Amino acid sequence: MKVLLTGSAGFIGQHVARVVREAGHDVVGLDALLLQAHGPDATLPEGTVRGDVRVAADLDPLLADVDVVCHQAAMVGNGVDAQDLPDYATHNDLGTAVLLAAMARARVGRLVLASSMVVYGDGRYTCPTHGDVPPATRREDDLAAGRYDPRCPHCDGPIEWHLIGEDTAFAPRTSYAASKVAQEHYADAWCTLEGSRAIALRYHNVYGPGMPADTPYSGVAAIFRSAIARGDAPRVFEDGQQVRDFVHVHDLARANLAAIEAVGDQAPGLEAYNVCSGRRYTIGQMAGRLSQAAGGAEPVLTGDYRAFDVRHVAASPDKARDQLGFTAQVDPDDGIAELATAPLRTR
Repeated sequence: MKVLLTGSAGFIGQHVARVVREAGHDVVGLDALLLQAHGPDATLPEGTVRGDVRVAADLDPLLADVDVVCHQAAMVGNGVDAQDLPDYATHNDLGTAVLLAAMARARVGRLVLASSMVVYGDGRYTCPTHGDVPPATRREDDLAAGRYDPRCPHCDGPIEWHLIGEDTAFAPRTSYAASKVAQEHYADAWCTLEGSRAIALRYHNVYGPGMPADTPYSGVAAIFRSAIARGDAPRVFEDGQQVRDFVHVHDLARANLAAIEAVGDQAPGLEAYNVCSGRRYTIGQMAGRLSQAAGGAEPVLTGDYRAFDVRHVAASPDKARDQLGFTAQVDPDDGIAELATAPLRTR
């Protein structure tokens, strides 16, 4: 198959391009080399054209004879504050809309979309009295007193987190999360309007060689890794007990390959899949594993908090296993240890 891969010069895009080519597919890359993601001296990988998904004239020539589009291009990270909202809307929402319109003109009816677990917000919990509930907004007095777990929105009592499936309601909490929800909605509408097929892959916490180093938009793994490289102890917010699922970028690329090969066989419409390792880790455990592997200082629990931060979110890998045949191969114990000495991209 011929695959148009947007964001092909990025951290995830380069891994996806490699795995998809190794499987025998033809990959044409597109990347805008945005300054905030790549820095001033970035170069295009082989097989990548410089262009912007927000510009129809950049897309139209590349879509000829394409079988499927794998859409990775996006402004990533949770954002710094509300002033980032226009940038996320412009790059992620508008970019996806322009891409889908171009695909419709070219009669390309298959899409694999890079979504994210951030669409779920703070996940779902179980209350002994009220059953399956979304968490209430965490209270300032609780956070200041070191009580970080959310309460039941009905009775204000304690609740326990549980794994979330793809049918969990959207509850975006950040600029980035809102833009990812919008991307899925645009893709779903495009499927309805065009009779097309789309797979949204909801990535969990991605890490691995070549990930961007410490920037305001970096993930927590890169921030801790950068601190260790400077000789500093990783600084862990709250009490370090926040639950996450860390998935290696090689596994993420394999999931994209599985989706590229499967999307043409599904019925018209959008299907979403969690892409995760299936292994739960706390943020404190991850910081400790990194430090141990690098011979660095023990992590410091700061007790700092941000009200918008997600407390616990981890998902079930069952649907991706059963319908895409995808199961993660890299155990986080091994992958996080590898990250301790792997090169990062410094832009």
